[in-house]
Amino acid sequence: MTLGNVLGSNIFNILFILGVTAILAPIVIAKQLIRKDAPIMLGISLLTFVLAFDGGLGWLDGVVLLLGLVLYTVFALRQSRRESKAVQKEYAQEYAPKEPHTARNTAINIVFILAGLGLLVLGSDWLVESSVRIAIALGVSELVIGLTIVAAGTSLPEVATSAIAALKRESDIAVGNAVGSNIFNLLGVLGIGALVAPGGIPVGSHILQLDLPVMVFVALVTLPVFYIDNRISRLEGGLLLSYYILYVTYVILRAAGSPALPTATLFIAFFVPITFFALVVIAIRSMRTKKG
Repeated sequence: MTLGNVLGSNIFNILFILGVTAILAPIVIAKQLIRKDAPIMLGISLLTFVLAFDGGLGWLDGVVLLLGLVLYTVFALRQSRRESKAVQKEYAQEYAPKEPHTARNTAINIVFILAGLGLLVLGSDWLVESSVRIAIALGVSELVIGLTIVAAGTSLPEVATSAIAALKRESDIAVGNAVGSNIFNLLGVLGIGALVAPGGIPVGSHILQLDLPVMVFVALVTLPVFYIDNRISRLEGGLLLSYYILYVTYVILRAAGSPALPTATLFIAFFVPITFFALVVIAIRSMRTKKG
């Protein structure tokens, strides 16, 4: 379920969240996301695929992923310090302190943080326990539940954040929220999971054939989608959302043992030329719009 949750959340964040968000309002992509964060997300996705290729994620793989999290955090902090004065001024105005810094206020904020973390742990425990019961009742694997129900459930905060940010025209938050969540899922969540899980996290052949390649493919698709016109249009959002619907449908039908399904390799190969053709059409349409 840990692996299914991470892979499912990463697929959900890009295809569903960005798809729905772009349909609500076209998203403008910041240059840093195109040049740095999106390529980093793709690189980490490929790294995870390579580490899992031997059929499992052990403690050494967890150390590598957590080390990557430390390096990425240092990189992000350094990048924030290099922001232009205009960006720093905008941030200061948007998030200026609304109350004085006193010992009492600090203590109250710490209590809220601890209470929130406690409720989060309690909610996570309920989510996992309920998901296992659903999996047993439906006769499907915990992986399928992790890829679908748990992935969507744990990503609901990102859905709300990205949707509200898009409606408020805060595009950087909408996209950065999804990309940043994906990076942390792989480096932090999967890294810690690989360290604490007895014997590591097993990676089945079906995951290597479908779910991991789909996650890498989704990360790869973000590069041309982000680069074309520096935004995600409603058409591109619809394309992303349709991919998610097809993926979840395939996962559910595979779990049900449908004999008419193509193999995972054929399923992925089917979308490669379609995606290439769709991106070419979108690029041509964007160029014509600019000329017009």
